[in-house]
Amino acid sequence: MAILSIQSHVAYGHVGNAAVVFLLQRLGFEVWPVMTLQLSNHAGYETCRGRAFSAEELREVVRGIGERGVLADCQAVLSGYLGDPAVGEVVLEALAAVRAANPEALFCCDPVMGDEGRGLYVREELPGFFRDRALPAADILTPNLFELSELVGRPIASLEEALAAARGLLERGPRILLVTSLRHPESAYDEIGMLAVTAEAAYRVATPRLPLDPAPNGAGDSVAALFLGHLLQGCTVKTALANAAAGIFAILSETGITDSRELRIVAAQEALLRPEDTFDVDRIG
Repeated sequence: MAILSIQSHVAYGHVGNAAVVFLLQRLGFEVWPVMTLQLSNHAGYETCRGRAFSAEELREVVRGIGERGVLADCQAVLSGYLGDPAVGEVVLEALAAVRAANPEALFCCDPVMGDEGRGLYVREELPGFFRDRALPAADILTPNLFELSELVGRPIASLEEALAAARGLLERGPRILLVTSLRHPESAYDEIGMLAVTAEAAYRVATPRLPLDPAPNGAGDSVAALFLGHLLQGCTVKTALANAAAGIFAILSETGITDSRELRIVAAQEALLRPEDTFDVDRIG
């Protein structure tokens, strides 16, 4: 099975496709990465060099993949950092081409827009693109808590509010909604959660909150990839959530041991398949 992944890339570190490609390959998938931008490293460092690619440049890359006659082999389109609504339109065009060849292909949209404490770090028009264009086309949506709040247009201060917001978005298109970085006033100080919601059920998982300072970039990209990969392997939503939680915790644990600013994905790769730590998933609705 192949996955078309359209998102950012860094030469140093593991953010965007620099995280997603290895993780999905380790789970056994072919991955066709299309880079919305290529940078030397993520923007958290003092310097960051590289550039974003135009919508037309990305369109040409996708067109070239289609010319190989392989789109019927694509089981999913995964999108991450876009930066510009015009790039988002390329993603939707790519999705249409893939679904013309394989109508069963999934669209997993990670609506990368910002984080708590940092706010938006994309163009101000992009939240509207996700709400009006990407959301109705997506099968799976994986916002963090800040992005969930942006999508519904109101603050979220409790698990009940997060659940209600997720269910509201499900009515607009997606079949599965995964909320990451789930921390709110009701959360225990030493844990961080994720919430997976479908029309039939809602599941919550919590893992220890590791003292990583600064928090490494790329965790959200990694969770989206792990969750999608396990779903494509035939896991239930509950099991995919458990596996994604175990996988990202293994990566973050390895990162903390080495005191690295970058995710230690390669070092943690065996734990992706055989994690030492697993976590209970509770049905909450």
